[in-house]
Parts: sequence; C-alpha cells; structure tokens
Amino acid sequence: MTQKTQLRGVLMLLLTAFIWGTSFVAQSVGMESVEAFTFNGIRTLMGACVLLPFIMIRDRLTAKKMTDGQLAERKRLNKKTVVYGAVLGIVLCAASNFQQFAFNYSTSGKIAFITAFYMLFVPLIGLIFRKKTPLITWICVAFGFVGLYFLCMNPDDMSAVNKGDILSLICSVIYAVHILLVEKFAPDVDGIKLSCVQFAVSGTISCILMFIFENPQISAIGNAILPILYSGIMSCGLAYTFQIVGQKYTEATVASLLMCMESVFGVLSGAVVLHEILSGREIIGCVIMFAAIILSQLSDLITTRIAKRPPQ
Repeated sequence: MTQKTQLRGVLMLLLTAFIWGTSFVAQSVGMESVEAFTFNGIRTLMGACVLLPFIMIRDRLTAKKMTDGQLAERKRLNKKTVVYGAVLGIVLCAASNFQQFAFNYSTSGKIAFITAFYMLFVPLIGLIFRKKTPLITWICVAFGFVGLYFLCMNPDDMSAVNKGDILSLICSVIYAVHILLVEKFAPDVDGIKLSCVQFAVSGTISCILMFIFENPQISAIGNAILPILYSGIMSCGLAYTFQIVGQKYTEATVASLLMCMESVFGVLSGAVVLHEILSGREIIGCVIMFAAIILSQLSDLITTRIAKRPPQ
C-alpha cells in the first residue's frame, strides 16, 4: 500500500468523523422543530436515496462486463443483502431513535461522548459470541465507566440521573450490537448496498412510528429542513460511504483511532455552534472516556507486540 493511498484513507476517515461529530449539532437543532421519529424517519430515508442512484449507475455499468453466471451470482447476493440489511435496519432504527430522544434531555456534546462508549461495549457483548478479549480492553472498559460517572453523575444529588444520559447509554449498547452484526454480515455482501437497505428499513420503521405516535407538520419539517438535509445526506449517505472507502486504504487500528474523533468533534461543534459549555467535572469525564476509547482501540496492537517480544 503506497503512502499516497494511506493518506487518502486517513483524510476520508477524518472527514467521516467530522461529519458524524458535527451531525450531533444538526440533530440537536432539528429537535427544536420536529420530534424524534419524524427527524430520524426522514433523514435515514434521505440517506438511502443518496446511495441508491450511485448503486444503480454502478450496477448498470458493471453489468455490461459481467457474464450470465456473474449476473446470477450478483442477484443471489442482492437477496442476501436485503435480508442482512433488514436486520441491520431494525437495530439501527432502535439505536438512532434512542439517541434522538436523548436530545430532549441532554446536550449534543455529552450524547456524542456517551454514544462513543459503543467501542467499549463491543468486547462485552462479544463474549456472547465467545470472542476473546485482551485484558487491556477490560481495563479500558473499567476506566470508561469511571469517565462515564464523571460525565453523567452529579455527586451532590446521586438520585438525579439525566434521562438523556440513560437513553444515550442504551443507544451505545445497541450500536455495539449493530457493529458486531456489520462485522458478521459485511464480508459476504456489497457494503454500500447493505448500507442503503438498512437506511431504507430504518427510515420506513421510523416513519410508521412517526404517524402512530407523533403529529408531523409540513411547516415544522420545513423549519428543520437544513438539519435534516445535513444529517441525512452528509451523515447517513456520504459519511458511511467515505468510511467504507477510507478503510480500504487504512490499517484497522489507525481507522478505529480516527473514528474515535467523532466524539471530540461532537463536543467541539456543540461548544462552537450551540455554545454548550461542559463543567470541569464533565471535561474530566470526557478526557478519561476518550483515553479509555483510544487505549481500547490500541489493545490489539499492544497485545500483538507483547506476544512477539522474545522471552528474556
């Protein structure tokens, strides 16, 4: 892999983290005009619509160079993609709506950091699938919970737990499940098609829930159109595509570290755009959590180097 392609991958993943981080601001602003199911339903369907033309044009161009056997194999894989995408769409719908409801009670910066906790929940849930987890990762999980305590808990009133923090934490757990499912499904199918299907399913479910539990108004949607457009086109549509392409040119550990920047961009954009200021205690919590997340992503690299070290 050349240095040029590595740089391209790093820049794409940094752009992905920036878009996802700043999208927390768009989600927060959008909630001032519309409710959670309305916002998520429209933006995820918009994400699917962004990817669909690209998929159709690409498939049409590549079909001219494919044999009948290859076309039949692609058709078979497309059916598998729909099944996998439906499962991911249901999980994504649950995660994104828990997160969106959190904006009713908490700030975009705190939600960004708590959501990033999925990187520590992944090894915990991975135990169900009998995935081995290095000791250093468990240490990171412990420190992550310490950071979460500083970020979310008020020592003067331990009973006053922020509902938004709890919803964000539930969202983080569900996102961890989503990551493990993507890890299982993605190698067998086209990643961009898988993304498109999951957005379509997630958006459809959210829209159904929107009509059942909410009262969507065209005028309100119009007031929130810019946050919806940014979150739908940039976050759902483009950022996911950048992630897939960027990871082709970037070593896995470096990619994970770059994606951790999502939480940092979330806090910074919340401070700049929404003037959200974290307390000293909350900043300490963010620092501890971010350090734990970074170290957890380096755990595989550290463990491998220790294993390769010659005995003394």
